[in-house]
Amino acid sequence: MLYNFDEIIDRRDTGSFKWHYTDDTIPLWVADMDFKTAQPILAAIEQVAQHGILGYTVPTEPLYQAIIDWHGSRYDLWLDKQDILFSPGVVPSLVLMMKVFTEAGDAVLINDPIYTPFMTKVLDNGRKLVTSALKEVEGKYHLDLADIEAKIIEHKVKLYLFCNPHNPGGRVWTADELEALLSICKKHDVAIVSDEIHQDLTLSGHTFTPFLTLAKDYEHKVVSLTSMTKTFNIAGIKGSMIFAKDSGLLSKINQQQRLSDEHELNLFAYTAMRSAYEQGGEWLAQALTYIEANIDLTLQFLEEHLPKIKVMRPEASYLIWLDCSAYAQDDQMLYDKLRAAKVELSAGIKYGGEGHLKMRLNVACPKALLIEGLNRMQTALNSDVFNIVDSI
Repeated sequence: MLYNFDEIIDRRDTGSFKWHYTDDTIPLWVADMDFKTAQPILAAIEQVAQHGILGYTVPTEPLYQAIIDWHGSRYDLWLDKQDILFSPGVVPSLVLMMKVFTEAGDAVLINDPIYTPFMTKVLDNGRKLVTSALKEVEGKYHLDLADIEAKIIEHKVKLYLFCNPHNPGGRVWTADELEALLSICKKHDVAIVSDEIHQDLTLSGHTFTPFLTLAKDYEHKVVSLTSMTKTFNIAGIKGSMIFAKDSGLLSKINQQQRLSDEHELNLFAYTAMRSAYEQGGEWLAQALTYIEANIDLTLQFLEEHLPKIKVMRPEASYLIWLDCSAYAQDDQMLYDKLRAAKVELSAGIKYGGEGHLKMRLNVACPKALLIEGLNRMQTALNSDVFNIVDSI
């Protein structure tokens, strides 16, 4: 089936978090796509609804097999049924993992910049937040392994919340980088929880490596978190998975889940998950081709019309990390100027101190919307308010 990613679907007045406006603002911010969900997923949900009875539901054997086949065939991550737990989302799972691996007051390490809930949930749950800044070298982020180890020792870190592929920078960490990181964590007995929700959005020329495939002899301290929701643009259907390969660890996670009754999903989440993994591959392949074309278009536009923006080309996902420091000196002013031009990007400062004067741009939308959004960016950033920076 050939999918039409150029189709513009009006999402206003639908309760959409992304399209919350009352005017004609173009949202290039929150990480969901403006593409129609794959037809097999929609059909599966419709079939369940038409059955007419929406009762309590448990995961089925075909669902487990779909998850196992997808991750095994694509990433050589071969799971058994007992290695898979379900969760309403990756962010709730981050909180769950803190309860499994740490106590109140313990130190939790993250990188900077990072997806905002990594920071907020650590602090909200009474843990000590420790950050290690990523190093930008030749237009992409690298782990500062020396700093990571120093921070682990100094703060007696118990847990490392890791993001692979990285959000917002789009890095797909190599197996060598992951091995080096694993070696440090093993040396200091630090648990690793890897948020891998963007795994299926890895772009051409790059290879995603699940952390669990490297964790032999350390499986009691490694957990992977992932979901079909980002991959197939069904974020409104809450559902994710927790992967681990140590029976004792899995038991501990399951016990912690049951304290808050967060071990079950709803009927539509199970249905969408199975359909996505069984029949969504064709849609995903076409979506990735379209996204890569949008990335190329965006980079060409910025080079021609906003050449002072430094662009970090993503290795995964549809999110582009932009350094706008040549156009502004204040984060709020930068954000407000774009909003005044009726285009919204995610303010980089929300992802940590390293996000100062940066913005995150979402290109997963029909090309016509993207071009209009980019034109509005050009209008905003080439205004006299920002040109003052050049004269300072």
